[in-house]
Amino acid sequence: MQHHQGAHADAAIRIDEESGRFRVARSSYTDPALHAAELDAIFSKCWLFVGHDSELAKPNDFVTRRIAGRPILFLRDRDGVVRCLLNVCPHRGAQVCRQKKGSAKLFSCLYHGWAFENTGRVISIAEGETYHEKFNEPGVNDLVPVPKFESYRGLWFLNYDPQACSLYDYLGNAREYIDLIMDQADVGMKVVGEAQEYSARANWKLLAENSTDILHVVTLHPTYLDLVKTNSAGTMVRGKVVGASVDLGNGHAVVERAASYGRPIAQWIPMWGEEARVEIEGIYARLVSRYGEERARRMATCARNLLIFPNLVLNDIMSVTLRTFQPAAVDYMEVSVWAIAPAEEFGKPALERRLTNFLEFLGPGGFATPDDIEALESCQRAFGASREAPWNDLSKGLNRTPDATDELPQRVFWLEWRDRLMQRAG
Repeated sequence: MQHHQGAHADAAIRIDEESGRFRVARSSYTDPALHAAELDAIFSKCWLFVGHDSELAKPNDFVTRRIAGRPILFLRDRDGVVRCLLNVCPHRGAQVCRQKKGSAKLFSCLYHGWAFENTGRVISIAEGETYHEKFNEPGVNDLVPVPKFESYRGLWFLNYDPQACSLYDYLGNAREYIDLIMDQADVGMKVVGEAQEYSARANWKLLAENSTDILHVVTLHPTYLDLVKTNSAGTMVRGKVVGASVDLGNGHAVVERAASYGRPIAQWIPMWGEEARVEIEGIYARLVSRYGEERARRMATCARNLLIFPNLVLNDIMSVTLRTFQPAAVDYMEVSVWAIAPAEEFGKPALERRLTNFLEFLGPGGFATPDDIEALESCQRAFGASREAPWNDLSKGLNRTPDATDELPQRVFWLEWRDRLMQRAG
């Protein structure tokens, strides 16, 4: 079966250099067997985003999440150590914590009352005296930590593969772009409020593609562009996108381009008023003094859509967001989005500007997200005709230096997808 899925993955991509075509089989978005293979070859082997450091502000803070189908506890234990534990009781498998978030020094399973410190150590087993004398040797009945758990710049990732490379090496060239985002903060980035959660009746790979697709903005989001034009009294009109898409290795890719809109870090626009101009000029001066003119300009005036393979997106556009999407079924995904901002902005007008930008465009009820979901769900519905019309086309920009609207990031994603499924089969 694994060999069959490897052959299927290899056949899923068709590249014809002579005609400049790169095509992907539409069955790749609908085949349940391939979906199962992805869960094994990709989501059980790659580094997956768990959360941001600032979500666990104090010792004993925790949140529960579901990452690639596994329930996990993301927490800061009583000693301040950040941990990721499987949220499953070693006794009969119930979740030991059913709250979404909170603060707790210990967790007690509702089923039979086994109790655990937030370090994972078991401290109480129901009627422990009835077990064999060797049953409760140290560590045997503790909560199970995920095999690998590491962070970079406040972003925490897990990996279910004990043999996986380090997170640092996995991120590779993508670290430069994460640094460009995180270095915008003077005293560190913080998550603003709660995660925003929604779902889509579409295959997860469609959102991976869409997240670095700049071409669709004009055709799919005209209402937002009209709003910006109106609110700016015609001073902000989308023109030609100037920038590039870059293959970062390991399936990661980024689109970086000149921003045609206001950026809280640190590109002022007239509709924000003169008071904001003084504030933003001060931010820009700080960036220049710390990083030099060239890097400061890049941080302030360029936007980035960064995909970390397989399912994390950092949008550094008119606000900064983290987006991850879990493959709940072959035709269904669950999406989580966090807004992050420099900690020094909290309590200041700059944060309000940033959140307005986020909610207007990328929020679940914004001008972009509902459009995107409808487009992806429309694709999924149309894939019912994949026998008669079997191929998606991702050829734009093939065999040339790719610009910001070319489909290089999508091709990078799919080649990594194919390689990982074939490695599993091999």
